[in-house]
Amino acid sequence: MNPIWRILYSLYRMSSWLRFRMQRRFTQPGLVVMGALTATAMMGPDIENNVTYQAFTLLVFLLLVGIAFSWLFNARFSATRVLPRFGTVGCSFNYRLALKNIGSKSQTGLTLLENLADVRPAFQEWHSQQLAEAKRVKPFRVSQHRRTHPFKVASLKDASIPTALPNEEVEVSGELIPLRRGLLRFSGITIARPDPLGLVRAFATIPLPQSALILPRRYPVPRIALPGTMKYQERGVALASSVGQSEEFIGLRDYRHGDPLRHIHWRSWAKAGKPVVKEFEDEFFVRHALVLDTFTEHYHSEVFEEAVSVAASFACVIQTQESLLDLLFVGTQSYSFTSGRGLAHADQMLEILASVRPCSGQPFSALEHLVLNHLKVVSGCICILMAWDQERRNFVEKLNTLGIPLRVLVIVPPEKSGELDAGPMRNEPDKFHVLEAGRIESGLAKLI
Repeated sequence: MNPIWRILYSLYRMSSWLRFRMQRRFTQPGLVVMGALTATAMMGPDIENNVTYQAFTLLVFLLLVGIAFSWLFNARFSATRVLPRFGTVGCSFNYRLALKNIGSKSQTGLTLLENLADVRPAFQEWHSQQLAEAKRVKPFRVSQHRRTHPFKVASLKDASIPTALPNEEVEVSGELIPLRRGLLRFSGITIARPDPLGLVRAFATIPLPQSALILPRRYPVPRIALPGTMKYQERGVALASSVGQSEEFIGLRDYRHGDPLRHIHWRSWAKAGKPVVKEFEDEFFVRHALVLDTFTEHYHSEVFEEAVSVAASFACVIQTQESLLDLLFVGTQSYSFTSGRGLAHADQMLEILASVRPCSGQPFSALEHLVLNHLKVVSGCICILMAWDQERRNFVEKLNTLGIPLRVLVIVPPEKSGELDAGPMRNEPDKFHVLEAGRIESGLAKLI
């Protein structure tokens, strides 16, 4: 690999750290003074033709006074943060903090700043993102949900701290807007106070590590008729919420490897001296597969994030009281998660989707193999794809050939939002949908 990339990566880490520190240390007026100081420094050497060196001297004096006052700040606080269990990308995330002044002086005019864990990427992730940005054609229209920075995890808002007397506890309302799904990690809080000139802020930092799970963005999905009919489910009642009802219990048998522990009949085990399990009647019911395409080399692909959001939207609206929903995708390995009929709920499916990562180490055939192995129990499939290349067309064609009812949604970037040939879905155009990243909500509203 070209060593210039390593140098650029080091410059990126250094510049991002410096920008973060400057934005925190200096207030808005302070940043203006810093900008003016830079401008006067560039023009100052020509003292014969201008007097900007005098302004430079004054600005330096003002900043030195602000920095000197910041050294005198001595605040001692203890803190407790109360976080909700979940947040959602793009939605306000509110929580509470309890701060106790354990110093001997009253504290006023303070601001609370949240410290998040360092989210700067490793070299490989950063390099992949740079290559992806270089290849991508920049559209004139800016996507509604496109982030200003691909590695920024949240938009933080400073919070004002009420006046705190010695040994008094005050409550502060915190707020931020998550920009990326996954685990949002807090490392601590910083209590800041500006100097009398309002240019430089003094800091007191309190370690307070915590985390909250940020769920994918969800879009409204109209009620649609999902494909498929009831199918035979082996040990079906074992998947249902009605496990143990007398009319479905058919007897006892010896334990076999793989039987769930909740089916063990403990009294019979005690009498027989060996494991005995309850046996239930097999059932027929509807079972849908929600197939998520995760195959991309871009760590922070906008199309991939939108695909996860679409999958989360369907996971929330599909009624699973009388049916099952299988989420199928490939990460480091092949995954299958089932919800409905007492197995799991929509929020558990969302937790899984919050942690899904792109798959770049396996071929697309791994997903095809996973889905084909599930077809014997599946009533229908909803396929969420990130491209419509030949490999994916062949996959959909195989499902069509096997007679599986399908609904195919293809997520495309804004610069490739033209009409796509439905290919193997041309006989059912109403079951084939192209959704443009940035306009997902309007695209889903057209589903029938």
